[in-house]
Amino acid sequence: MTYVNKLFLVSIAVGLVIASKIVDNAKPKVLITNSYVPNIAADLLKECVTNCIISLHLFIIFSCETITIQNETKEEILSHIRGVSALLWATHIGLDNELLDAAGPQLKMLGLMSAGYNHIDVAEIKKRGIKISNTPKVLNAAVADTAVLLALAASRRLREGRVLIESGRWNPSDWLLGQDIAGSTVGIIGLGGIGSAIARRLLAFEVKQILYTGHREKPEGKELDAKFVPLNESDSLIKESDFIFVSVPLTNETEGMCNDEFFSKMKKTAVFVNTSRGQVVDQKALVKALKGGQIFAAGLDVMTPEPLPVNDELLTLPNVVLLPHWGSATVKTREAMAKLTAENIIKGLKGEPLITPIP
Repeated sequence: MTYVNKLFLVSIAVGLVIASKIVDNAKPKVLITNSYVPNIAADLLKECVTNCIISLHLFIIFSCETITIQNETKEEILSHIRGVSALLWATHIGLDNELLDAAGPQLKMLGLMSAGYNHIDVAEIKKRGIKISNTPKVLNAAVADTAVLLALAASRRLREGRVLIESGRWNPSDWLLGQDIAGSTVGIIGLGGIGSAIARRLLAFEVKQILYTGHREKPEGKELDAKFVPLNESDSLIKESDFIFVSVPLTNETEGMCNDEFFSKMKKTAVFVNTSRGQVVDQKALVKALKGGQIFAAGLDVMTPEPLPVNDELLTLPNVVLLPHWGSATVKTREAMAKLTAENIIKGLKGEPLITPIP
């Protein structure tokens, strides 16, 4: 064996020793904050490869290490968060400074497995140099389906009917009449991706008219033959609508927007549906409107707080249909959300542009 060949083999051996240490110390760790996250996310992250030059002759490739939280509590997250490079955030627990400080300065990527991001401090996270992504669009269809389901269930008094059957008080002579969605005027507050998907579904129910309001007129509105109502004229939408769907992000502007004044302007035969965020609604005002007959019924996928206490007054009302924030809870949708979140994390760790960054 020539001297050159021996030198080459020695360099390879040295490189392998160095490589093993680098793999142990530099392998990116990703914390997954919910054990229900579909396996596709962890699978993609484990397949994520990073190239590292060890010598002129040697490259190594290694994947991300994933750590999955089994009990979704802040304490459990705190016990595993130190030293991670990325977070796959699939929880409603707020990501506060205590958690960020515990993670350490090497945290570079936050992938939210949600469209909304009111549970994190975007400005603080960006100040720390952490990239952030969310999962818009992929959940639009599932949430829109849920909104229509709630509208139908509330307008046709599904909860009341079920209670009558269960309690043995079903009397065929009592008609228990509901409200028709066919021929109705529908008001949509927020014609974004989800709002547009709701509108498209409602067209199949032969509604008479779709109104929508927001900061500006949308091309989607014209495509759906929906009438734009400027925000400063939104009273007309509230007063004219037989069904009102709320589909807005939670911001300082939208927090508490559905209040006493809002519900007092609705028709007594109108149905209110919220699939956005519970804090958009003044819940005491909604309970008052439902109890007093100011509105006919409500369908809610979101409320305040979550989980809702078992003794909350909402649970005593016959004219409200509740779901436990299940808007995107289908197998296909959650898998798509998990996949997109993992793909964003991989790009963030590689220093590449994110697919769906939070601006």
